[in-house]
Amino acid sequence: MSSTELTVGKAVDWAFAGNVGAWLARPGPAATDYTRNQAIDELAVAARKAEAPVREVTRMGGDAPVPEARIVDRAGWIRAASDSMRVMTGGTDQPSNPITGRVTGAQTGAVLAFISSGILGQYDPFAEGDDGGLLLLVYPNVIAVERQLRVSPSDFRLWVCLHEVTHRVQFSANPWLAQHMSQALGVLTSDAAEDVTQMVARLAEFVKKRRAGDDGPNDAGILGFMRAVQSEPQRAALDQLLVLGTLLEGHADHVMDAVGPAVVPSVQSIRNRFDQRRQRKQPPLQRLLRALLGVDAKLSQYTRGKKFVDHVVDRVGMDRFNTVWTSPQTLPLPEEIEDPQQWIDRVL
Repeated sequence: MSSTELTVGKAVDWAFAGNVGAWLARPGPAATDYTRNQAIDELAVAARKAEAPVREVTRMGGDAPVPEARIVDRAGWIRAASDSMRVMTGGTDQPSNPITGRVTGAQTGAVLAFISSGILGQYDPFAEGDDGGLLLLVYPNVIAVERQLRVSPSDFRLWVCLHEVTHRVQFSANPWLAQHMSQALGVLTSDAAEDVTQMVARLAEFVKKRRAGDDGPNDAGILGFMRAVQSEPQRAALDQLLVLGTLLEGHADHVMDAVGPAVVPSVQSIRNRFDQRRQRKQPPLQRLLRALLGVDAKLSQYTRGKKFVDHVVDRVGMDRFNTVWTSPQTLPLPEEIEDPQQWIDRVL
């Protein structure tokens, strides 16, 4: 772990971030104790039940033990997320500067509080769990969405678990993925230690291209601004993370649909209503926050990644598709996500 990474981690009071985020988090939907307990119990069972069909479809996981999921509320997810971010950045329980640590902690907590109402589940490869990671399921959000979509609660809970358990299988079957992600994150958060004039020059070039309308499909909005102030290694690391995220999310969406009605009877109805929800227009403030936090970019990852996985699996089958998990060199390149045949020609 680099000294810069340690500096980043020690600049935030992560415990304070978790506490602030938990305090700011909106309450979950109104529900009786019976409904909450039923959701918690059913999600725990669904996480175990999802493992077999996920392993069957992905051809990964083998006979490895099935770890238990942790069922949490929004505050629980926030505290788990802040703790994971502390581990990722090499942080400690005590920030290097208590005052600035609390300021940055409060800012981080506020962001986590905003995100917490939209997270259904998450596999955290950096948390300390039975398989090197931890599967979290946020039961208030699951209850809220299944009510909003008016779908079968049992089917929806299993459907959500299929997606998140796929992420668990991806990382547990391919341990190098977490290290690859960690290295890219380290580069992305590092200080390039370059002359400020170089950064200003890149920013000016970005503005110039924007005005000329010559900024390309991947350089719009906040993503374009990030690229403008990044060094070349940081841009490459960002591309690695974007491509990996697109592959992971698309693969999980493919698995959710591939298990079919034999496992989730109302899968098609859930998929249709969930996709409609993803495309729903948001109020202006919500749209701004979503853009700044990259929420819409993540939603794009589901669609683009699933198209990539669907195409390759349709052409060569799941066993040959799994070559993608061999090493960093077999992951798709940014242009190959849009043109899966290029990946097939290069790797297979």
